[in-house]
Amino acid sequence: MSNFTEKFMEIAGKIGSQRHLIAIRDSFISTMPITMAGAVAVLLNVFLRDLPTNLGWTGFVEAVQPIIDINGYVYFGTIGIMALIFAFSFGYHLSQMYKVNPLAGGLISFASFVATIPQSLTISTPLEGIDKAALAGLEKIGLSLTTVDGLTSLETSQWGAIALKYGGATGLFSALVIGFLATWVYATLVKHNVVIKLPDTVPPAVNKAFAAIIPGTVAIYVSSILAYGVFALTGQSLSDVVSTYIQIPLLGLSQGLGSVILVTFLVQLFWFFGLHGHNVLAPVMEGIYSVALNENTAVYNATQSTADLPWLWTRGSFDAYAQMGGSGVTLALIIAIFLFSKREEYKVVAKLSAPMGVFNINEPMIFGIPMVLNPLFVIPWLIVPPICATIAYLATASGLIPPVFAAVPWITPPGLYAYLATGGSVMAAVVSLFNLLVAFLIWTPFVIAANKVEAGDQ
Repeated sequence: MSNFTEKFMEIAGKIGSQRHLIAIRDSFISTMPITMAGAVAVLLNVFLRDLPTNLGWTGFVEAVQPIIDINGYVYFGTIGIMALIFAFSFGYHLSQMYKVNPLAGGLISFASFVATIPQSLTISTPLEGIDKAALAGLEKIGLSLTTVDGLTSLETSQWGAIALKYGGATGLFSALVIGFLATWVYATLVKHNVVIKLPDTVPPAVNKAFAAIIPGTVAIYVSSILAYGVFALTGQSLSDVVSTYIQIPLLGLSQGLGSVILVTFLVQLFWFFGLHGHNVLAPVMEGIYSVALNENTAVYNATQSTADLPWLWTRGSFDAYAQMGGSGVTLALIIAIFLFSKREEYKVVAKLSAPMGVFNINEPMIFGIPMVLNPLFVIPWLIVPPICATIAYLATASGLIPPVFAAVPWITPPGLYAYLATGGSVMAAVVSLFNLLVAFLIWTPFVIAANKVEAGDQ
């Protein structure tokens, strides 16, 4: 067991310290203030516009319309352009890992990503009930008409526009790919001294700016050439190709029940060996499930309905239904200790942990009981979150509760988190609290069994 533990921690440590994965993790974490601001705007509009509209309170909605509009501005400046924000954040953090100028790296990554986005916007307007002579006249004056399935449409294009789908959540994977390429090119050239060198008397800020000119220019050109080549070969933009062949398949794989159970179990397994499970798996949880969360937010903002949300399970789903009180649903363990434990040391730890456990902070439980390498509690520790995730997944898949679409601060208490993350679904809150009950029932026999074990034998 000792040898296995040592080998496991060695492998997990290497994964957790891989600089590219760390950069991805830190980049998503850095965008949290922006994500939260956009989520607040969406949630406010749920309670100011969507729910009142469903109740027929049109007068109330009209009265608060200025606030609704302001929330729309906030959404557009946050989640609406999430890919643009992430492109800078990723370039910044990856440059730090490469030990080159991070500010220049962030700007170069941002510019490279924008350079690969389609630069024109085409708007199609159906032309119904117009006779053929009128349509022919439109074509004579140079307007572009297309016919699909017998329906003729007028198409107009505008150069210099960025479609929201490329700058928002859908473009996150493209930002990741281009950010990695551009930053790698920039850092490689800097490390090989392909830079403009100025005398030491020049101010440092100017020196850094000039040093990034050649590497930055090359990086942006490389990204642009790649985007041009992809379009020439496929007729699609680079963002569309990445979305079709990388992003959608990865998100699709993440949506199966088996994938959700596996990720939930691995978080617990890493924690059991003393490694921060969420940090080790952050590239997966943030890089895939956070993208799903942001796309759900974007779709809800456009439709004001949970019926058409594209993804069943998102980053917030783990926290809403399988992490009540923290990893392992330790809030249920605290309740079980209060009711059934006869061990004074457990009761002391539980009393100290309870106020923080309500807000999903459970390090006192993890390291105070402890849960790390504790054979007494390894079974419930590993199985409780996957069971809770399964219950919530099946409830979501059956339509009993809507998918999570709003980012909520992770310190939000159980039940309330699910209620807010689903836009005010009472049933989602009920499922979250039901999972807490299930976790309590699983933890209780092990707490009772622990009464028979001496502290020194644990």
